[in-house]
Amino acid sequence: MFSSIIKRDGRTQGFHESKITDAIVKCLQAVGEEDRQRAVELMLEVIKKIKLQYGKDSFTVENVQDIVETVLIEQGLVKAAKAYILYRENRSRLREARSELMNAVSLILQETNRDNANVGNSPSAKVLQISEIASKNYYLKRVLPEKEANAHICGDIYIHDLSWYGKTMTCLQIPLDRLLRDGFNNGHGYIRPPKGIKTAASLAAIILQSNQNDMHGGQSFAYFDRDMAAYVEIEKIKQEKLLRENLIELGLEADEKKLKKLVYDLTREETFQAMEGFIYNLNTMHSRAGAQVPFSSINFGTDTSEAGRLVCECFLLAYEKGLGKGESPLFPNLCFKLKEGVNFEEGDPNYDLFRLSMRVACKRLFPTYSFQDSSFNKPYRDEEVAYMGCRTRVISNCNGPEITNNRGNLSFTTINLPRIGIRAMHCGEKDVSLFWKYLDGVFDICVEQLLTRYNVQKNLKVKDFPFLMGQKLYLDSEDLGFNDTIEKAVRHGTLSIGFIGLAECLTALTGKHHGESAEAQALGVAIVSHMRRRCDEAVNKYNLNFSLLATPAEQLSGKFTKLDVERYGVIKGVTDKSWYTNSFHVPVEYRINALKKIEIEGVYHKYCNAGHISYVELQSAPENNLEAYESLIRAMAESDMGYAAVNFPVDICKKCGFNGVINEDKCPKCGGMEISRVRRITGYLSTVDRFNDSKLDEMNNRQVHYRIDR
Repeated sequence: MFSSIIKRDGRTQGFHESKITDAIVKCLQAVGEEDRQRAVELMLEVIKKIKLQYGKDSFTVENVQDIVETVLIEQGLVKAAKAYILYRENRSRLREARSELMNAVSLILQETNRDNANVGNSPSAKVLQISEIASKNYYLKRVLPEKEANAHICGDIYIHDLSWYGKTMTCLQIPLDRLLRDGFNNGHGYIRPPKGIKTAASLAAIILQSNQNDMHGGQSFAYFDRDMAAYVEIEKIKQEKLLRENLIELGLEADEKKLKKLVYDLTREETFQAMEGFIYNLNTMHSRAGAQVPFSSINFGTDTSEAGRLVCECFLLAYEKGLGKGESPLFPNLCFKLKEGVNFEEGDPNYDLFRLSMRVACKRLFPTYSFQDSSFNKPYRDEEVAYMGCRTRVISNCNGPEITNNRGNLSFTTINLPRIGIRAMHCGEKDVSLFWKYLDGVFDICVEQLLTRYNVQKNLKVKDFPFLMGQKLYLDSEDLGFNDTIEKAVRHGTLSIGFIGLAECLTALTGKHHGESAEAQALGVAIVSHMRRRCDEAVNKYNLNFSLLATPAEQLSGKFTKLDVERYGVIKGVTDKSWYTNSFHVPVEYRINALKKIEIEGVYHKYCNAGHISYVELQSAPENNLEAYESLIRAMAESDMGYAAVNFPVDICKKCGFNGVINEDKCPKCGGMEISRVRRITGYLSTVDRFNDSKLDEMNNRQVHYRIDR
């Protein structure tokens, strides 16, 4: 009799006849023919065939299972044979899933992956990522239709935040004014309205943290200066009351002019302290079981009231000051809203705050800038358009009021544009007609996938979102009860189709990208405008807010490339780097005039109504050349951009707080060896040590965009 058998992983273990018998019994049970004795007889037939086929040679588990199938069929047990084949397939899937999961867990236990630069290497971060891996496997293998799952696995599309697929939505513009005015409950009791600016700022941070725990994406305030201004006014009244009471107690007469100045100075100091505390909180308060700080964004700059201006000024000054040793804060993302007649031209009431914002940005990389007067914002003249730091934009609405507050993105899926270009190139002489056919096919899968996901999301219940829905943050959630589904609310959210690698796609089709060729640029605009038209068609067909997104490709940066190299090999200008270029951007390694880059990319913003961003790369912080910096911002506005930023290296010594470009491994000021290198990634800031390998390669290949005057 046999003593051993070779397992699937190559290990040798003892051979047991009973295992064959048990497997056959299960198959007979499955077809209603349970008979242990019959199973033993069949097992003996299997043993005979093993002896005949292998003799004393080694054999594997797979060899034995093949023989079991043969014996069942030869004995006329066709149904049992089918049950056995199904049993093998299920066991194989289970082993595959378990193996993939265990391999992923093993890697995470060594070090958390760097798909998300905001997640550190803490124990809670590891637990979060292990649960996400398990969740992702579950959705791919048990929930998604096979067509959609396969499109994601093979790399035609990418379903973002797949581990959160059926649990929650992406992001929200939070109605801060209402929560502070009416109070709220974050699960441990009612929080009453604040009585001063410090408390208001502390509660604002808690609100961002609380809602982050209910969602997987960014959290934002659309009108931070306006919403906080009311508490500056309360603070001012409180300070004046205290001063007058003290003067009465001392038996002194008030000098009204001096009193007024002192009240303002005390209010300003309290406001600065409140803003400083707010920034400190958002860089230290963790969400998601302690795995990361909230993805927070603050939109501001257009409130012209004295209190609103004070919030804006103190917020910028506190951000400029930095953290304890002068380090650059990574959060929140500051989005400064620019608007003609408010702050964009000299003489506007808030122009001085625009100037201050640029001074801060020249040191800290933030603020980024949103242009309220862009052509595609004109339909919303009565509503300011706010952004999430990553670039997400929510405003149009086929199901209700076109507003920013109380709404967000539900989910998004990205198209692998370079692959479609490669397929068209491989099937003909760079056949653009084939490209359009393939693009529409992949686009249809994206629409189907987003609808599948929406049908899961809409059936979640209010009780699944204790803060988001429990505190009625989403539009039309006011009348929903604890056990109601959330469809009435989330129909106001957006379903976004994103894209990556327009540059590489154009190179595959024409031999050049849009930074090199006017012909390629024309084709690029045609491709992106076509996808936008398809989104608009989906809006009309399904009465849901489909929109086009210039994908923030952090974790996706190298995943598509790796899959395409495996399938098509290395193609010059297309798959010969470890990353695909972000959305519609000109490739980072291509040397180009800053103003030319702005001109080329500006035309794409109006098509990407779900979000967009463009950058200019500088060699170092332009702290001593504010006029040049302002000229870049104005060029972005003139090119009809919606959202943009200027990048440069920010290196910080952890020992003494020195900020600047540190080319060596030690600080030029104190000689310290611990250097934090802050760079922008997908709209947010992070330290280089948290970038994944593809993003590191991309960052190291970024070319400075030199300036040539018009």
